[in-house]
Amino acid sequence: MIQLGCRASEPPAPPAAQPAAAAPTPLALSGFTLIDGQGGPPAANSAMIVTDGRISWIGPAAELKAPAGAPVQSLSGKFVMPGLVSLHSHVAESDGEVQDPVKFFTREEVENDLRLFARYGITSVASLGTDQPLVYTMRDEQRQGRPAIARIFTAGRGFTVKDGFPTNQGNVPGVPYEPTQPSEATANMTELAARRPDVVKIWVDDRFGDFKKTPIAISRPIIETAHANKIKVIAHVFYLSDAKELAAAGLDAFGHSVRDKAVDAELLGLMKQHGTWTIPTLFREAATFAFADPDRFLKDEFFTRGVSPRMQQVLASPQYQKALRSDKYFPNYPQYLKTAKENLKRISDAGLKIGFGSDTGVLTRFEGFGEHWEMEMMVEAGMTPAQVIAAATKNSAEFLEQPDLGTLERGKWADLIVLGANPLENIRNTRTIESVYVAGNRVQ
Repeated sequence: MIQLGCRASEPPAPPAAQPAAAAPTPLALSGFTLIDGQGGPPAANSAMIVTDGRISWIGPAAELKAPAGAPVQSLSGKFVMPGLVSLHSHVAESDGEVQDPVKFFTREEVENDLRLFARYGITSVASLGTDQPLVYTMRDEQRQGRPAIARIFTAGRGFTVKDGFPTNQGNVPGVPYEPTQPSEATANMTELAARRPDVVKIWVDDRFGDFKKTPIAISRPIIETAHANKIKVIAHVFYLSDAKELAAAGLDAFGHSVRDKAVDAELLGLMKQHGTWTIPTLFREAATFAFADPDRFLKDEFFTRGVSPRMQQVLASPQYQKALRSDKYFPNYPQYLKTAKENLKRISDAGLKIGFGSDTGVLTRFEGFGEHWEMEMMVEAGMTPAQVIAAATKNSAEFLEQPDLGTLERGKWADLIVLGANPLENIRNTRTIESVYVAGNRVQ
C-alpha cells in the first residue's frame, strides 16, 4: 500500500556549453491485467512502456520489447486501471473543522490536497467554485510539465445570488459571484471567462427554504455567456423543477442528483435533448448523516490514512456527533440519499451520460476516501462496476475535453492505478491500491 563581462567593442563570448539533461528512464510494466477504462473486457498478461510520462506502447506482455536500460517491473497478479477523474471536488477549502477557502487557499494547502487525492488514485480533480486566483497559476504550471500530484481543473469563482447558498455565514461568504440581474450575470461571466476556467459552477438551491435561490433568469445568461466562450457549466441542484429549467436552458451537467423526488420522463427527455450529464455525488448525501456514528470509519485503515489524528479525535467526540444530529434536517438525509440512488438508476437505464464526483473537500467530506465510497454506492444504485469505472475515468475526461486522459492507450498520459485485486469483480477492490502514477511519476 502507498502510505503520498565583455568590453563594449567586442562581441560577447558564446555561453559556456551546458551538459544536456539526461532523458528520463522509460518505465516498463509487465504481467498485469489491463482495465483500460473503455468498458471492454480486461486483458490478462498485459504490458506497457511509458516514455516522458506518456504511454509509448501497450499490448501483450509476450510482445514487450523494453527500451535499453529500462528495467521491467513485474506486476504479475496485479490489475492496472486509469486514474480516477473527479468532476466535483474542492481543494484547500477547509482544515476539516473550519470552512474558509480564502484563508486556506495557499500553494501549500492546494498541493497537500492534490497529493492526498493522488495517493487515493484520484489523478485529476475539478475544483468547483471556491478557488482563489492562485489556482490558475498552479494549473498552468502543471500543464507545462509532468505533475507528480493530482492534476487540477478549476471553475474559479462560482455563482449564486445575494443572500443565497453558499454565501451564508459558515459556508463561503464573499467567494462566489452574486449577480442580482441578468445583465450583471452576463458581465460577471464575461469577467470569469477571461481567466479561462475549465468549467463554470452555479449554485441553484435554497437549502430547504432557508436562503434565496438562484433563479433561471440569472442562470440562463451565465450558461449562454459561458457557452459563447466554449466553457461548460455545472449546476448544484436539489429540486426536480430546477433541474428541468436548467436542462431546458442548455446546462451541461447537474453537479448533484435530484433529491426531492423521482426524475420523470420530462426531465429525462430534456437531458437527452440538450446533452445534460449527471454527476451523482452520492457521498455528499451519505456524509450528511453517516459520520454521526463514526466508529466503523475510525476502525477503517483506508479511511484513517487520509484523515489527521486531530480530525479523528473530533469525529470521535460526543460533542461533534451531537452537533451533526442537532441539524433540524438530519432525519431527512437518509431519504435524500435513497432518492439520489434511485434517480441515478433511472438515468443510467435511460442511457444518459454519467460523470464522477463526490463533492469532497468540504467539512465531513473526506478527500480520497469519499471517491471510493462514491463508486461503491453507484454500484449499490444499480450500475455495474465496469459502468462505474468508465464514468470515473473515460466519461469524466471526456466531459473535461481532455482526450489524453481517462483511458490507458498509446499516446495518452500514464495516469494509472496498480491494484491488488480486480475491481470488475468487486468495486471495493479499487481500495487495494499498491501504487499510483501521474504522468508516469510514481506518487509518494
